[in-house]
Amino acid sequence: MTSSSLNTSFLSRADAGLAAVLTAGAALVVSLLVLIVLLLFKESWPVLNHFGFSKFFLDSSWYPSEGLFGLQAMLFASVACALGAVVLGAPLGIASALFCRFYAPPSLARSYRRLLELLAGIPSVVFGFWGLTVLVPIIGAWQPPGASLFTGMLILMLMILPTIALTSVTALESVPVAYLNGAMALGLARKAVILKVALPAARGGIWMGILLSAARALGETMAVVMVSGNVIRMPQSLFDPVRTLTANIALEMAYAVGDHRAALYVSGLLLTAAVAALALLALRFTKGAAHA
Repeated sequence: MTSSSLNTSFLSRADAGLAAVLTAGAALVVSLLVLIVLLLFKESWPVLNHFGFSKFFLDSSWYPSEGLFGLQAMLFASVACALGAVVLGAPLGIASALFCRFYAPPSLARSYRRLLELLAGIPSVVFGFWGLTVLVPIIGAWQPPGASLFTGMLILMLMILPTIALTSVTALESVPVAYLNGAMALGLARKAVILKVALPAARGGIWMGILLSAARALGETMAVVMVSGNVIRMPQSLFDPVRTLTANIALEMAYAVGDHRAALYVSGLLLTAAVAALALLALRFTKGAAHA
């Protein structure tokens, strides 16, 4: 047997071993996800079987001790906080990505990107603590009480901004240089190259980053608990205090029993379904990130 055939045989075994390890890892992740969903169904089934799913949308308010399990106000607050964070953060994130990719000198772009990576790694409780001690008093001096839906949006915007910016940079860097050079060879200005070529070619990756960031904002707990006011009611303005589904689970799970505890698992089931929908939507947009 020649040296070449020995090397080929060794590489084949190594590839097979790596494939087996990766397959096992993927199977483990899928199994954990399935187990989590099954747990949510199991724990929420007593109240779903007794009252039905519609009760959580038809009840006027949330008073579990009195048999009222209305989630409308908290569901609205969760969606509004996440949507507001995306509306505020997406333009800033995309602008940051365009600055890094097309305008900043290489050294400045690298430093700015490292800063975004550092910001992405800050724990949520630190954002919440900063928001509670700095942002809430500032907004409270303008529109009392300060802890509100708007403050929650701002904190979530700061938390998802680095993710949107970094994924957008990666998407823009994946655009083939030939596209950009061809557009410039046709005499297009830099602005036209960015708006007409780079952004359309990278839209799949950009949308994926935005949707995944929205999923993170929807599932955030600690920072929102600290700055949103934690009042269970439908807000009449951006400056009213609210409570999100995640905050409600964190605040009440420690003492909830019986139907109350099962209803909190229904909240977790709703959040999981919403995040799964966003993830599937993000996967659909990845098709636009590939280039022929």
